[in-house]
Amino acid sequence: MGKLAVLSLSVAALAVLIGERLITLRHLSLSYRELTQNYLPNCHHIEGIGLPSYSDDSGKIYTLNLLDSKMKIKTMNIKGDLDKDSFNPHGISLYTDDKDGAVYLFVVNHPQGNSQVEIFRFVEDENALQYIKTIKHELLHNVNDIVAVGTESFYATNDHYFTNGILKFVEPFLSLPWCDVVYYSPQTVQVVAGGFLIANGINISPDKRHLYVSDLLKHKIVVLEIQKNTVLSHVKEVDVGSLCDNIEVDRESGDLWLGCHPNGLKCVFHDPNDPPGSEVIRIENILSEKPKVTQVYADDGSVIIASSVATPYGGKLLIGTVYQKALICDLK
Repeated sequence: MGKLAVLSLSVAALAVLIGERLITLRHLSLSYRELTQNYLPNCHHIEGIGLPSYSDDSGKIYTLNLLDSKMKIKTMNIKGDLDKDSFNPHGISLYTDDKDGAVYLFVVNHPQGNSQVEIFRFVEDENALQYIKTIKHELLHNVNDIVAVGTESFYATNDHYFTNGILKFVEPFLSLPWCDVVYYSPQTVQVVAGGFLIANGINISPDKRHLYVSDLLKHKIVVLEIQKNTVLSHVKEVDVGSLCDNIEVDRESGDLWLGCHPNGLKCVFHDPNDPPGSEVIRIENILSEKPKVTQVYADDGSVIIASSVATPYGGKLLIGTVYQKALICDLK
């Protein structure tokens, strides 16, 4: 076979591969999905929340009293030796120590694009966070979200395997299921679950026996049981039909509330004339044989863009976004 024929076959094979991958990515991103509006009553934006595009401002942590009719956010004062100029918070988790009632906030931080976890103690009467320590580890290389299980221990998701920018793009393009969940404590650091296309939000059941992980590109919530040695065993997966970001758990009912992206392709392009939509999904009785999956809220981006988290409290639903605004509504 001549060189020209070999080259032609190679180019044709590459074209077929790229075409197949693009079709697969469009399927995984739900780019063909049409969203029907599904609104809740009495929705309004919360003033003061919203990240300007390409802002150089350092990140902030806010508090919001959902029982206060004014619904005003308050910026928390960060005390201690944390480098505030490079503070770039992502996932967060609150932990209360049963021994003394102290409240700790764990924050995923990405200074200069790196991944590390900051631990703070909440000082309520000052609306402040007292910086305690920074945790870095080679296994915590692309941390997305975190759930604290002790004063210095947590489970965290890595949403990519590679750290190189080009390879991070290639990873989902080839649908490589190489993302994982890592357990960290001062004594042990180990990968405890793997096989995720994109391991995104993570949270824990009220009885602390199960972890819930959002495998974003598979459109599933993965249920994992915590073993005595902190390793996780696979229990089940629940289809949600959307690209769900963060997971909040109702501490009384055990229901899961998910902030989701109904069309992932729109999130990538961020076209202001065709913005990403928002979707909130609730899962009831997730450990039963037939969990109930319900769409609670849906918008095409005209009200709120790229929802990433949703949490109920006091008959209201707070919806947060990746980079835009926050919305609060009455639950039906």
